[in-house]
Amino acid sequence: MQRIALRPLMAALALATLAGSAAAQSTVSMYGLIDMSAGRSQSPGAKAIKNVDSGKMTTSYWGLKGQEDLGDGLFALFVLESFMRNDTGAAGRFDGDTYWARNSYVGLSNNLGTLTVGRNTTSLFVQTLQFNAFGDSFGYSPSIRHYFTSGTTTGDTGWSDSVKYVSPKLGGFTATAMGALGEGNGGRNMSLAGHYAAGDLALGGTWQKVEKGATVADTTTWQLAGSYAFGPVRLYAQYGKVDNKTTGIDYKLTDLGAAWRITPQGSALLQFGQIKPETGAKRSTYSVGYDYYLSKRTDVYAVAMSDRLSGSSSGTSYSVGARHRF
Repeated sequence: MQRIALRPLMAALALATLAGSAAAQSTVSMYGLIDMSAGRSQSPGAKAIKNVDSGKMTTSYWGLKGQEDLGDGLFALFVLESFMRNDTGAAGRFDGDTYWARNSYVGLSNNLGTLTVGRNTTSLFVQTLQFNAFGDSFGYSPSIRHYFTSGTTTGDTGWSDSVKYVSPKLGGFTATAMGALGEGNGGRNMSLAGHYAAGDLALGGTWQKVEKGATVADTTTWQLAGSYAFGPVRLYAQYGKVDNKTTGIDYKLTDLGAAWRITPQGSALLQFGQIKPETGAKRSTYSVGYDYYLSKRTDVYAVAMSDRLSGSSSGTSYSVGARHRF
């Protein structure tokens, strides 16, 4: 009888041991996003081009990530992410782009925060995409285009040879510090950022200094951003300044936008952005669109943009496309 009574206890202990072993095991997952569209692209003062393109709303990518429980609340982690151009099957955002250009790092995380080393996405890019209606769209977000493709900020959206620390969330506030070593290729890069989110309100502030790269202009950038939701409508605002020490030209950047959730699946998008350089042509960009989710992983969109540069004829672009996440 005693031996029979011990059997359930032994079985429970065995299950607890197996559960503990499973919790300590590492996990690895594959994921990504494919964005394809057809439409028309036109830069100010240039001819229009009809095209099938990849990544107009979100740059297509795929990745691998993993995590291992080291015990006592400490985790080891890694991320490897590669951009891709699905219209041609080519890797990277452009010819010559490094293969793991999105993120490529290893790190440690516990209740004191997360530390990663390798190639990390910059805080300025993350804040810029969070506080505008078109997210990280290089095709149609005035904010993304003005900071990262219009000759203002330098240093790319990710820094190689970098160390990044992200604090735990404290009362809705998160701090980030990041640096990229020069390694004999000019000076180093540095960045500090803070983000606050509670309920319908979100605020952000980022400062970065780029000196790394013998052929890269030295720039200092700061940006303040905020958003607030009024029921189904979320409003966005950004204001920033870029000081290009190499050329001696300063830029002031202003962005305003709104996303209106018309139905549970569909949202109307509106964003305006302007670059005012100390000298040279002013740039104003207007984008409108509609995004509709067919499921949690798949959405379709229709967007249009007017891009105006002082002294040049306007460029008009539009796209109809779909995104699928896996």
